[in-house]
Amino acid sequence: MIKKVHVKTGDTVVVLSGKERGKKGKISAVSPKEGKVIIEGVNMVSKHVKPKKMGEAGGILKAEGAMYASKVQLVCPNCSKPTRIAHKILEDGTKKRVCKKCAKPL
Repeated sequence: MIKKVHVKTGDTVVVLSGKERGKKGKISAVSPKEGKVIIEGVNMVSKHVKPKKMGEAGGILKAEGAMYASKVQLVCPNCSKPTRIAHKILEDGTKKRVCKKCAKPL
């Protein structure tokens, strides 16, 4: 069963808990099956890479690690504050994500 995640790829979020608390970043990948997100420049982990071919360099690379989506909160592009998301159905029948603080569409 695929769970729904409250953020999308490209959203700006702020981290709520853990060692990365308070950091802001843009979401580069979302995994609804695991309930995790990858944020650019946040939760950097060291990855040991072995050379695959002759002459290719191996070593330790820095990469973004996944973190649970429940640890992040969306930052509203209009009011620049961390906010929850509300859903509003417009007159034409489309559903839009709306900021709970300023009530403007995201």
